[in-house]
Amino acid sequence: MIIHLFSWLFVTPICLILLSVEPNVALGQCLDEQQSLLLQLKNNLVFNASKSTKLVTWSSNSDCSAWEGVSLDGEGRVTGLNLSSEWISYGIHNSSLFNLQHLKSLDLSLNNLNSTIPDEIGNLSTLSHLNLANAGFVGQIPITISHLTNLVTLDISTLIDLMISTSKLENPDLGIWFRTFPSSKNYILMV
Repeated sequence: MIIHLFSWLFVTPICLILLSVEPNVALGQCLDEQQSLLLQLKNNLVFNASKSTKLVTWSSNSDCSAWEGVSLDGEGRVTGLNLSSEWISYGIHNSSLFNLQHLKSLDLSLNNLNSTIPDEIGNLSTLSHLNLANAGFVGQIPITISHLTNLVTLDISTLIDLMISTSKLENPDLGIWFRTFPSSKNYILMV
């Protein structure tokens, strides 16, 4: 009886760990269309390759499941993109980023985008976490951010003492955003 109980206590956590590994990560399978969108994104971004630790690893010679900063679901679709501290500059307009329709988490923090937040951000309707802290955005927060009805966390905070250009969002009016969200949810907003 004691041996049976010990086996159960030992085998159960191992099975849970193995079941929690997403199949695409274990098998290295990224959908071709998703990998193509990510490579287009990389090619359209201006970034400092000598300081990049994620984008420089993205190559058509390897599966995007192995790329730094990319998370996939069990079907090989991109659900998370962490491009923080990638030394990206000159914005993300006209980007294939906005075609990643299953994206749940996007982190563009600690970059020097020096542009407005694109209206197309509202196309990422599955986003639940958006980090734009110290990303270098300027101007107004677009009204299309109100389309992100699954959003739980939004970080648009800035640090004054950064060595890179800091965000200069002007009078962010988030009232419209808050009026469009279900009152049954809890939200985290960092400004």
